Amino acid sequence: MVRLTADLIWTSPHFFNAVRERELDLRGNKIPVLENVGATEDQFDTIDLSDNEIVKLENFPCMNRLTTLLINNNRITRINPNIGEFLPKLHTLVLTSNRLTNLVEIDPLASLPNLQFLTLLDNNITKKPNYRLYVIHKLKSLRVLDFKKVKLKERIQAQNLFASKEAEEEAKKESVKTFVPKEAAVVSKEVQQTPKKVAPTPEQIIAIKAAIVNSQTLEEVARLEEALRSGQLPSDLIINDDATTENEMSTDDGETRKNDESANMDQD
Repeated sequence: MVRLTADLIWTSPHFFNAVRERELDLRGNKIPVLENVGATEDQFDTIDLSDNEIVKLENFPCMNRLTTLLINNNRITRINPNIGEFLPKLHTLVLTSNRLTNLVEIDPLASLPNLQFLTLLDNNITKKPNYRLYVIHKLKSLRVLDFKKVKLKERIQAQNLFASKEAEEEAKKESVKTFVPKEAAVVSKEVQQTPKKVAPTPEQIIAIKAAIVNSQTLEEVARLEEALRSGQLPSDLIINDDATTENEMSTDDGETRKNDESANMDQD
């Protein structure tokens, strides 16, 4: 394992990513503990901590610039209850393939005032009763959960289901009682990385996130969801270069996407 030292932070790759955000790449270092994060001097919009050994999401200094945190394929089981005080502008959090198990464990995320995009795929928490409605209930600003838009119908269902504090507490208790085999909770990274589900790269996650938000039809949303399940991304979301991706993510690119779709239909 490797300590997250100031030297590691200073010598790790940093660049402008596909959406012109300044990104720090700390992935794949077998980091067990978040520490010395202040050495970033709050100079980054995105920090990629994927493919490490981190257990607790904590020890952040006040970072007023950070908007995206990629921390998939770690061992997260606990989140600092006051994380929102330190990451006030965080709007995207990728926690795919971690070890969150019970509904109560995501409660600290409610302290993030601007959290809009969250994925918890490949965590045992997703198997709990009313998981999605509970997360929608707790995280009021959420727009996309597990790459699916949060619909008004779901917000109403969540509000009705958890109309009282007692209902919320009962859901937490039921979550704890729901049996999850020990083997599933401690599954090895080799098993997590089997081909049955291919995780997209950070660049593809950003592109998919924008595409879902800007999608105009249910068919387009269904196409993106199927791409995520299969691991085969649509050709119009492949990251070729900064300029192409920036155009794809622009909120004014609707006409371009429509033309591309028409061209594909003509070819078929």
